[in-house]
Amino acid sequence: MTPEQAKQLVAEAAIEYLEWDWVIGVGTGSTANLFIDELAKIKGRIEGAVASSEASAERLQSHGIKVFELDQVGDLPIYVDGADESTKHRHLVKGGGAALTREKIVAAASDKFICIADDSKLVDVLGAFPLPIEVIPMAKSYVARQLVKLGGNPVLRDGVVTDNGNMIIDVHGMKIENPVETERNINQIAGVVTNGLFAQRGADVLLLGGDDGITKIES
Repeated sequence: MTPEQAKQLVAEAAIEYLEWDWVIGVGTGSTANLFIDELAKIKGRIEGAVASSEASAERLQSHGIKVFELDQVGDLPIYVDGADESTKHRHLVKGGGAALTREKIVAAASDKFICIADDSKLVDVLGAFPLPIEVIPMAKSYVARQLVKLGGNPVLRDGVVTDNGNMIIDVHGMKIENPVETERNINQIAGVVTNGLFAQRGADVLLLGGDDGITKIES
């Protein structure tokens, strides 16, 4: 099974968690896009969606799915998104698509976070995928120096401006053995908006697609 087929498998499986008349939180990226396409097939059952990026909002609207601002709807019953890495503890690295801040906000406002990915994303220790950090532009050099002190190799993601008007620093070479502590420590650096560790609020359900079908990891 190819990674694309595995992603399609879990995108379809995530639909089974939805109930009638819900407003759904929707993530960003290639796997989330497949979920949006599946959502379009049952759009008559849902009231609409809150998107974690402008790109996802456009894709939802192109399917005729109503997009709400989070402030319009309050807390959400469910959030569905992909991940760049995950552990068996459902701690994640996200932000390859530079939407990590809005993803983190929508996930925090949701009762249940369903993470969908192909099984190659499951790792023992996070950090092989560079950890994205969203930073205020004036702070990029200062933040980079602090990240070096934490043992990382920070690299500015060239030509990328987030939907919030900020920059992304990708931290390479960081072995993240305590994701909750690392998430907290990086977020305390002045100038950091947030980082791509989803550990303090990880996924509630992890659906991994692979040759053996779907593996479900949950609390």
